Amino acid sequence: MTATPPDHQHDLPHVDVRSAATPGHAHGLRWVSIASLLALIALSVAWELWLAPLRPGGSWLVLKALLLLLPLRGVLRGDLYTLQWSSMFILLFLAEGVVRGMSDTGPSVTLAWIETALSLVFFFATVFYLRPFKRAAKARAASAR
Repeated sequence: MTATPPDHQHDLPHVDVRSAATPGHAHGLRWVSIASLLALIALSVAWELWLAPLRPGGSWLVLKALLLLLPLRGVLRGDLYTLQWSSMFILLFLAEGVVRGMSDTGPSVTLAWIETALSLVFFFATVFYLRPFKRAAKARAASAR
């Protein structure tokens, strides 16, 4: 029985895209990712402190905005690894937006659907931004064989 090395062709390296060659439309997608993440952070804070908190005066649920700060530095720098895992991480906020959009009442419903939309924008912009890098990594792996 022959042992084969693990297949890492789907892993993206830690690359700072400021020094990497990227397609023209990719820069726009990266900025859409950044803008949607920043808007999601602002929405989370405003929602839970002023716009429609669970309790008058604010809610501890505002701490969810701290979770969105985890990928912020890497997303701002364009780190491919951070963008890759944050595209999956953002699905937690998508799920929260859908659940609260269907179960909350009042202005919270609108805010929940905005959260859902921003999460979807971040997810798709990030996935489509990463697509050429994934293809290049697969091509390099195939040519190395």
